[in-house]
Amino acid sequence: MFGLENKAPRILVIGDLMIDHYIWSKCDRISPEAPVQVAEVRDESNRLGGACNVANNLISLGAKVGICGTIGDDETGKWLIKNLDLLGIDIANIFILNNRPTTKKTRVIVSNQQVLRVDREDKTIIPKSISQEILANLENEISKYDCIILSDYNKGVLNDTLTQQIITLARSENKLILCDPKGNDYSKYRGSTLLTPNKNEAQIATKTTITDDASLAHTLKILKEECHLSIPLVTLSEDGIGLLDKHDKLIKIPTIAREVYDVTGAGDTVIAALGFALSEGLDIYKSCEFANAAAAVVVGKVGSASVTHAEIIQYLHYQNHSSDFNDKILSQTSLLTILQSMKNKKIIFTNGCFDILHKGHVYYLQKAKNLGDILIVGLNSDKSVKKLKGEQRPINSQEDRAFVLAGLESVDFVVIFDEDTPEELVASIKPDVLVKAKDYEGKEIAGSKYAGEIKLIDFVEGKSTTNIVNKVQSIKGGK
Repeated sequence: MFGLENKAPRILVIGDLMIDHYIWSKCDRISPEAPVQVAEVRDESNRLGGACNVANNLISLGAKVGICGTIGDDETGKWLIKNLDLLGIDIANIFILNNRPTTKKTRVIVSNQQVLRVDREDKTIIPKSISQEILANLENEISKYDCIILSDYNKGVLNDTLTQQIITLARSENKLILCDPKGNDYSKYRGSTLLTPNKNEAQIATKTTITDDASLAHTLKILKEECHLSIPLVTLSEDGIGLLDKHDKLIKIPTIAREVYDVTGAGDTVIAALGFALSEGLDIYKSCEFANAAAAVVVGKVGSASVTHAEIIQYLHYQNHSSDFNDKILSQTSLLTILQSMKNKKIIFTNGCFDILHKGHVYYLQKAKNLGDILIVGLNSDKSVKKLKGEQRPINSQEDRAFVLAGLESVDFVVIFDEDTPEELVASIKPDVLVKAKDYEGKEIAGSKYAGEIKLIDFVEGKSTTNIVNKVQSIKGGK
């Protein structure tokens, strides 16, 4: 997959803090007073919105998160502070303003469909003294962050001057600076690493019309030149993400098909996922794939939502969205996460070095898969193979061996282990069936006590990696 499950970048989110308030209701009739629905309230809930939703997504992914913005001295603000703090988000840079309310968006939902939104807010620019304090605090703390995300909802926090000061500071410290923009003038975001406008926002900001790839590339070039962006990028909803490479060639990262229930907060998820992945060294293409996958999970939920690595991994597995066999190669943590959702499946496990894949291996693995629903192959790491076979082995690296195994239709997952035996791996998986070669008959099999049953399968006569190596060496010696 993406290899981000155990990462924890430090990311600061600056922007407009708000609550997304939901009124969940049903409707069976039309009002006699006016031609409108009568919503019978069944439940109400608050969720983190705006910059808070970006922070929430980052926390769900495992980042260390700080947040900066303003709230009002009201019950809504108190709820925000409490719930951000409970998530472990650093709230030291949240400022309470007595003369303005905390932004609250109320959505009325009838049968999973939003029918009305009511906003309570004050969009005037925050006092200059607060802007100066935000910048001063950032100057003192920026060294501890890997990335700064500006979540601008045009509610008064990220004014032109403060936004430019933050971007200038971040660039001077070689920090990633990602902006979710608003409005029709993007000059205040000049110098950012990237912006995440959607197609409509990009058209308005650049005064262009996007109708095809050529016009999309043209819009991206305008964004790059006018905003001095390192990575010009536009989100394209169901069409994924479009960006320019270093040669100004258009690259489109396709999205992953999914039934859409609610796009609320999808942009927050995209910028959070991009910031997380880029902070951990993924290139922009892989980062966009990760962001697309995260967004695909979120739009399948109702209301502002966050996403976890587990949900992304599970979703990618179920969709089989990619022909990249690396998607089958998982860490033990990722594998166990997926298996939690497969409790109704019959899990088969086998293991080996699989140094030079041959007919015997393919036959054996197909026979193993026929015993159940999901075949997991535990693969000895290079370190493990050397201990078992000697310093001249393996012939092929663990990455190459894993990739070849993942290319087999019979193999569902490959997980690499360092130990001499797969005992610990089998103990964690607890497979329904543990498969070994027939020559293990009468021998102790590592991990057998953790499996439902043991099955022994014949290898094809005369087919082995050792025989292949010996044949190659004899040919080489003959020369």
